[in-house]
Amino acid sequence: MQKGVGMTAGEPEEQEMLIVTGMSGAGRSTVGNALEDLGWYVVDNLPPQMLRPLVELVERAGTSLPRIAAVVDIRGRDFFSELQDIIQALRAGVNVRVVFLDANDAVLVRRFESVRRPHPLQGNGTLLDGIGAERARLATLREASDIVVDTSDLNIHQLANLVTETFAGADHAGLRVTMQSFGFKYGAPTDADLIADARFLPNPFWNPELRHLTGEDAAVSEFVLGQPGAMEFLDAYARALEPVLAGYQRENKRHATIAIGCTGGKHRSVAMVRELAERVSKMPGVVVSVKHRDLGRE
Repeated sequence: MQKGVGMTAGEPEEQEMLIVTGMSGAGRSTVGNALEDLGWYVVDNLPPQMLRPLVELVERAGTSLPRIAAVVDIRGRDFFSELQDIIQALRAGVNVRVVFLDANDAVLVRRFESVRRPHPLQGNGTLLDGIGAERARLATLREASDIVVDTSDLNIHQLANLVTETFAGADHAGLRVTMQSFGFKYGAPTDADLIADARFLPNPFWNPELRHLTGEDAAVSEFVLGQPGAMEFLDAYARALEPVLAGYQRENKRHATIAIGCTGGKHRSVAMVRELAERVSKMPGVVVSVKHRDLGRE
């Protein structure tokens, strides 16, 4: 989850619209609240057909409301089916991005049960019936979204922090890149744009002196980066990322997640992500943040 390159003095600020959508229970309200705290003008549960009048209203307000966010979801029922066509029409005149929030079925069931509310599409069926129906209806929209965030492993505070990291200070970045380490044993991140595998390197876990340490410790980092092929991979991967990230910016993609995995997400992937982040942060128009998803789980 980044606005275009910073404006020069006196230049009018480009109007930006963010559409927050996704699975019920995946955290849309939390994201809306966090955006509001960052100064966005947020409208919740807006029928898609009202997006254009909202844009026109804010345009008349001038630069006092340069950023608007609309939470649009399945609660719009039959109106929701027109959302993708409406987004395409809006893109012709407004900088529109779509953020899709997702979570796995087990997490969604647990969240609905904790608040004791039925799923909007549940009807006379089960929670899983409603979740399955919604997932099927949103599959195409998820694929076409600019940013996909899997909130399965995030609590409300972590999700709010992620929104802040993604959208605060966005005026100064053409592309915000999240460099993420993870452990394959816990599953690959579903919201990653690019995934690399560091398991071709020897595992420090089998070294008794390094086992209790992590890739953030100098001893582990030196061990991992000193292995044959480690620096060659980083050099080649960084070179390969240069045209990719430049292309993302040309295509107005504002956020990308680049993940590197190892077995447990503790040693190799952490060290490799830290080193690669240093290289990517030097690329033009890119702002990098680092996230170690599974650090501390072992």
